[in-house]
Amino acid sequence: MSQACLLIVEADILVRSPLSDYLRECGYRVVEAGNAVEAKELLDDGSISIDVVLIDINGGDRTGFELAAWVRSNHAGCEVVLAGTPMKAAEKAGDLCEEGPALTTPYDHQRVLDHIRRLIAARERDKSGI
Repeated sequence: MSQACLLIVEADILVRSPLSDYLRECGYRVVEAGNAVEAKELLDDGSISIDVVLIDINGGDRTGFELAAWVRSNHAGCEVVLAGTPMKAAEKAGDLCEEGPALTTPYDHQRVLDHIRRLIAARERDKSGI
């Protein structure tokens, strides 16, 4: 199995950087984006095959949910993980996506890793038809 690539979309570099470093230490390729515009550029560029997109939804607008909906529509091969506080997620979710946040912030790095491993394992099982 090739090394999975993760895209971390988080505006706060003091949050994004340690999480990205931790996931790299766990063996993943990690690319980072500070906002939805950067994330879309990375995804549309095509030079990097991204398997999982982790999106912070705690911003002051609906950008995180809109990005999640865009990824699901335009990059069906990518798994999307929403992260944020449940209160803010409930306020912002609306009709933008069918799932609330899978992870809460501040991030528990081990929980993020476990969630990503489960997603990738399920994806590999689906590909192999097991």
